[in-house]
Amino acid sequence: MNAIARKRISVYDLVMVALFAALIAVCAWITIPGAVPFTLQTMGVFLAVGLLGGKRGTAAVLVYILLGAVGMPVFSGFSGGVGRLLGTTGGYIIGFLVAALAMWAMEAIFGKAKWVLPVSMLLGLLLCYAFGTAWFLVLYTQTKGAISVASVLSMCVVPFIIPDLLKIALALLLTSRLSKFIKK
Repeated sequence: MNAIARKRISVYDLVMVALFAALIAVCAWITIPGAVPFTLQTMGVFLAVGLLGGKRGTAAVLVYILLGAVGMPVFSGFSGGVGRLLGTTGGYIIGFLVAALAMWAMEAIFGKAKWVLPVSMLLGLLLCYAFGTAWFLVLYTQTKGAISVASVLSMCVVPFIIPDLLKIALALLLTSRLSKFIKK
């Protein structure tokens, strides 16, 4: 391995990616059950990208999803496996990766101006909602019958808006307080 490749992937980077993948898993275990369970996963995603930056934060989200896909009980309710990803709430889990990628893209395009992180978190949340809700709608319709978009939104989005905005606020606060301790 040449010096450039070693510089791109350091032991520190690997440890931070693993640590934040574990943080997202712990956030998933704090669950209030429902059609779409209430968890702290989105806050974990926002913290990962906010504190580690786009590249390492997105890697942490991807590692988290891959751990769950191979059966590790990292998803809500201590569950895991491809079946969970292919179920009605799997779109929200994949939506975490979409959110992280959007946050990384905004960081790459607009830099690290103060407004970028909160706006990218909001955009990431909206994309996670859109991806997860569309996935839920399609799978629910296939397995249980027709359901209106309004019904899906009332089950999967509306109850989560205020808690998710609070999670964004908390993630922004924690990111501002902890960023001085994490090497970017």
